[in-house]
This record gives sequence, C-alpha cells and structure tokens, in this order.
Amino acid sequence: MKRRTLIHALAALPLLPALPAQAATKIHVYKNESCDCCTGWVKHLSSAGFAVQVTTTDDTIAVRKKVGIPDAFGACHTATVEGYAIEGHVPAPEIRRLLALKPQAIGLAVPSMPVGSPGMEYGDRKDPYKVLLIDRQGRDTVFASYPK
Repeated sequence: MKRRTLIHALAALPLLPALPAQAATKIHVYKNESCDCCTGWVKHLSSAGFAVQVTTTDDTIAVRKKVGIPDAFGACHTATVEGYAIEGHVPAPEIRRLLALKPQAIGLAVPSMPVGSPGMEYGDRKDPYKVLLIDRQGRDTVFASYPK
C-alpha cells in the first residue's frame, strides 16, 4: 500500500504549481559616479546574488549621516539593505551573515579602502582589514577579520 501511495504522489508532482524562486535580496548602493572601486563592489554584490540598485551622488557624506553611520567609519560608498546600513567594501558573505543574525545594530562598515577588499583588488595583495559591526550607540565590535 505504501508503495502505491508513493507512486501516485510522484506521478502528481508535475501537476503542482511551480514554486516561485526565492527573490534576490535588494540592496541600494549610493556612490560617486566616477568611482571605479565602488563599481567593483557593486559587481561583487551582483555576482553574490544581490539585486543591486545604484544611486549616484556627489555627497556620500550626507547619505552616511542619514543612515546613521558615524564619520569615523566612513568609506567611499554607502548602502542600505533590510534596514541596515553598509559602509565601504564589506564582503557579501558578511552582509548575508548580518541579515541571518539580525542584530540590533546600525550595520556594518569597512572604514577606508583596504587593498584586497571587494572592489579594491590589486593583484595578489590582500592587506588585513576588519569588518565592524556598528551598534545603535555608534560603537564598533569586530564582526569579521580578513584575509580569512
């Protein structure tokens, strides 16, 4: 009896409606139009499966302030994703981890522009850098260290 039930269930599979594919996570990047490293980071996010919307701006400092990232953590571009701010060349896996953990935080930052971070590739050179979690009071803790 169990075998017959299994055969009928398998036969009915093609009749089920197709399940929708999981939508890509939307991320909104604010960058200067002429910045090549920012464009490299956008490509990194796209290749990691994010649905990237880009807004060019001449005033990334104003965007950073609007989303709550303190100036001390500034870099060359800012992004927003699911209520979090992302500042600088944060690797896509760390953004995914942030979204999975859902901490009470402003977001993540990679201050400055470290060589070897996504969008800042320079041959085989990979300078050490830290991805910082910025809490709601503007304090930072190390979320990840690179290179791993």
